[in-house]
Amino acid sequence: MSTDVTKSQGEPGGAAHDGAAPAAVPATDPRLLVREQGLAGYWADFTRRMRSGELGSVPVVVGLAVIWLVFWLLDDKFLSAQNLSNLSVYVVGTGLISVGVVFVLLLGEIDLSVGSVSGLAGAVFAVLAVNEGVPEWLALVAALLTGCLAGVVHGFFFARVGVPAFVVTLAGLLFWNGLMLQVLASDGTINLRDGGLVRQMTSYYFTDVAAAYGLALIAVLGYFTAQWHEHRRRTAAQVPARPVNEIVVRTAVLAALAFAAAYMLNQYRGLPLALLVFLAVLVAFDFLLRRTGYGRRVFALGGNTEAARRAGINVAAVRISVFALAGTLAAFGGLLIASRIAAANQGAGSGVLLMEAIAAAVIGGTSLFGGRGTVWSALLGMLVIGSISNGLALLGSPSHVQYMITGAVLLAAVVIDSVSRRTQRTAGRT
Repeated sequence: MSTDVTKSQGEPGGAAHDGAAPAAVPATDPRLLVREQGLAGYWADFTRRMRSGELGSVPVVVGLAVIWLVFWLLDDKFLSAQNLSNLSVYVVGTGLISVGVVFVLLLGEIDLSVGSVSGLAGAVFAVLAVNEGVPEWLALVAALLTGCLAGVVHGFFFARVGVPAFVVTLAGLLFWNGLMLQVLASDGTINLRDGGLVRQMTSYYFTDVAAAYGLALIAVLGYFTAQWHEHRRRTAAQVPARPVNEIVVRTAVLAALAFAAAYMLNQYRGLPLALLVFLAVLVAFDFLLRRTGYGRRVFALGGNTEAARRAGINVAAVRISVFALAGTLAAFGGLLIASRIAAANQGAGSGVLLMEAIAAAVIGGTSLFGGRGTVWSALLGMLVIGSISNGLALLGSPSHVQYMITGAVLLAAVVIDSVSRRTQRTAGRT
């Protein structure tokens, strides 16, 4: 570099000859070079990312494909339209709870109370709507506010008082579970009204084939529009942008998956309302996390709390809001679980629910160390856990086998995350 500069200033024809300053030569963004090389460039970039530990969602997608293939070979009913439709409804309740867990994990913290909060929300709704005759929509709002309030309490003691999140939410696990038992009192189990608002969340299906195909079309058009807008915006700002041909290919892949899923759902009973609600929540919170200043603050806190504080971020407010969000989504998930079993009972929120919600987020790709993950981790992780549970049930395997396999998958996900982080540090990418 120094030789070139000397030459331009001292030799005839150089920049110093006419007194003009030498023109700066802009560095070429390596992402542009990759895209100019076509398929070979993308493959080279993919292998580079894998070697440097940037695995993304590749492990869970590959794992899910292997799980589906194995269970399909063992029992061809696994990939039937009815079974896949039932699976899509099964994952919704715990999946919604897991979305809230993703936000907490992004802070590098943990929330052990979400199972108990979900059970409490179901109990509050059932007592108000069934026993007290309160309109269902009002009882639903009260249940969600109950979850939100529980999250605010956790966040306050963690962010303002300084009690570790593990201890606060462990106390919450016990307290909210006890409060749920108190709310249900001697009733024990309260059956939800058939045809009611909450009951229909998991029992209602859009039987018209146009519903599933319409949702697929909206998803594809929405994705293409968002990517095209991003392309134009980045091009106008003269920064690297995804080429149009890549956008088209990505949209085509999404279209193939979306319309295949719509076709399978229409082979049974149509589009489940529960799945529609879950996808809407995922899209909304994905936008919140990746496209808003609030989401950037959450990632900043997970990456380095002290740096975020010095950058002017209100650390306490963000932490409290994240736990409030987790509590609200836990309540929403609890309502969906109550809807699926058509009742609120004293066993709600207990058992493996908490572990499945946390495991789904981690298996789906959210880091336990904070600062890395997406809300789609909840969907991918729940598909893995739900597929294992569903497949083993079809094969008649006992529940303890499911626990052992799910535990092994969770351990594998954490090991992959740890190795990935170590590899990225070695490669100088963190």
